[in-house]
Amino acid sequence: MDSKAKFNFWLENDYFDKDTKNELEAIKDNEKEIEEIFYKDLEFGTGGLRGIIGAGTNRMNIYTVRKASQGLANYICKQGEEAKKRGIAIAYDSRFKSPEFSLEAAKIFAGNGIKTYLFDELRPTPELSFAVRHLNAFAGIVVTASHNPKEYNGYKVYGDDGGQLSIEGSNIVIDEINKIEDITKVTFIEKEEAIEKGLLQIIGQEIDDAYIAMLKTLSINTELTKTIGENFKVVFTPLHGTGNKPVRRILAETGFKNVLVVKEQELPDSSFSTVKSPNPEERSAFELAIALAKKEDVDLIIGSDPDCDRVGVVVRTADGEYAVLTGNQTGCLLMEYILSQKKALGQLPEKGFVVKTIVTTELTREIAKNYGVELVEVLTGFKFIGEQIKLQDEFGDKKYLFGFEESYGYLAGTDVRDKDGVVASMLIAEMAAYYKSRGMSLYDGLQEIYKKYSYTLEGITSFTLAGKEGIEKIKYALNKMREDKPTKFGSFEVAAIRDYVAGERYEVATGKKEKLTLPESDVLYYETKDGSWFCVRPSGTEPKIKIYYGVSEKTLEATQKKLQELQDSVLSVVKPLLYE
Repeated sequence: MDSKAKFNFWLENDYFDKDTKNELEAIKDNEKEIEEIFYKDLEFGTGGLRGIIGAGTNRMNIYTVRKASQGLANYICKQGEEAKKRGIAIAYDSRFKSPEFSLEAAKIFAGNGIKTYLFDELRPTPELSFAVRHLNAFAGIVVTASHNPKEYNGYKVYGDDGGQLSIEGSNIVIDEINKIEDITKVTFIEKEEAIEKGLLQIIGQEIDDAYIAMLKTLSINTELTKTIGENFKVVFTPLHGTGNKPVRRILAETGFKNVLVVKEQELPDSSFSTVKSPNPEERSAFELAIALAKKEDVDLIIGSDPDCDRVGVVVRTADGEYAVLTGNQTGCLLMEYILSQKKALGQLPEKGFVVKTIVTTELTREIAKNYGVELVEVLTGFKFIGEQIKLQDEFGDKKYLFGFEESYGYLAGTDVRDKDGVVASMLIAEMAAYYKSRGMSLYDGLQEIYKKYSYTLEGITSFTLAGKEGIEKIKYALNKMREDKPTKFGSFEVAAIRDYVAGERYEVATGKKEKLTLPESDVLYYETKDGSWFCVRPSGTEPKIKIYYGVSEKTLEATQKKLQELQDSVLSVVKPLLYE
């Protein structure tokens, strides 16, 4: 069916509810809008669904959630009765429709005879990952759109290891979803019947307690934390999301008695009414927290995004101002802290390894080398970090120590297989207490790292190009760069290009090609002759194209200057391709 035919099917079929039909009636004369919401089905990518909430096949609504859930249910059922008995765990965040979408999914799974565990209220994404492993469930989902704007929601799928579903698993589920030609042909039962049949179990406190107990085992300097934490002040904001209870609980139980929460952002709010965007990468999200920190004379601010898998950090600098650390800076601080303290305590394993994504800072390489641990590099996306834990720690003979990505996701421990804002908050506060015991702030600690290794800075530029036209422009720009193979960007000369679609690294000077070992991905990575790098890729969760940059120099001023020059040079080539 074309877009108009799909529109009429939804408008005229009794299967669809009154609110959906009213929404469609309101746009019946708007052909462009009809095209936008029906020109395709909302794509179930390697991480699941994510899209704008609303009516239509290209939107997040109870019907697209039902269809995705039926496809996942079909996949589980084909794995046999044991998989159905192990079942699926479901969590959700504070976004619009999150409780409704999670319940609709639960009704589908129960209707297909699959044991379903549904949290009694909102929970952070990492706790869902933990719950899958703790309950020995076969799969899990969390209804969230992470730090996207309020108009979005999503649906992330997890495998039985607690990690995001693998590429292979995702492809099988996608095939099952695509086999469902009629969106109304799904199987579900109501909540009451599901509970009565023992197919739906509401979970909560017992999982919370087990999760917090596990997190406490990951604390490194427990006695120091209790001593310093007694009087050490921390400002925390959950940005209206799921982090409020678990983060405050873990901080309290590890010794931090002076955690000041930003009251205006404490409670769940689907509108995220106090911020432009609930994104801890952006300084604007911390305006209220910074005001509270100034009033209470606090050095450290921690903020988690709506599903509490990402964490942002604000520190007071030497001149008394407040600076938002980048994800790379926080990640390097944590890596240095974890490795140095484990070494000091004699707990650094012989075959330890850390993991970063290809667009994460190269400073990690120097830190890992200093402590004699292996650095493993993976594609962008935390699912690949979780995958390495499974392959090299669980099934191999190596020991996972820490992993992070530049987009504010960090993970210590192996009982969670996705980025974890709760454990990160605990370790950030503990790390700050450690530096405090040395008469230093976290800002001082960062400067110490730069002096110990090198001044390394990263940047990112993103362009949002919404809708069908935007997707086509992004594809055009990437294809054009592959065809033209530009080798000079301003004064920066390209030494090699890694094309993760072609699966090869191309040396410009010699023309030599070598195979890349990572999976296929729409990514172009440029290594420059002076040791800098930049990378161009489309976002996997938003209608954006992202450009990442990394440089290193002998002084902070020289590094800042070089980073600006690299950004300007790259944008002079890429930007015209997007808007020509």
